[in-house]
Amino acid sequence: MLRAATMTAFGALAFAVWGFQPATAGCQVISATHSADNQADALAMSRALAAESAADLKHSKGWKSVSMSAYKVKPDPFWKSVRPVVPKDVIYGHFATAKTYTTCFTGVVVPYVCTSGSKVCGN
Repeated sequence: MLRAATMTAFGALAFAVWGFQPATAGCQVISATHSADNQADALAMSRALAAESAADLKHSKGWKSVSMSAYKVKPDPFWKSVRPVVPKDVIYGHFATAKTYTTCFTGVVVPYVCTSGSKVCGN
């Protein structure tokens, strides 16, 4: 009887210690690129696509909630065969918010291209 009570007490203690700890959040870096005729539209749509990607990630991972934090990613030109990398002389600007870090640059076909990056964590 004493042995059963001891086992039950240890089981309850183990559950209390390990069973009620919050789940460790998994994180993933996302990026979204959009182009437009003006910088404001490219910037806004890039950020909106990043938020949409975070929502898609939340759904695919089965997370109850997500948090986004700004994360600098490499600019992503669309026409990689024409301009495989973004030269330093075409960077237009960097724009950071609490949720995204966006780099805008001149495009090959359109005037402005923006790439937004974010670290998305969920549980």
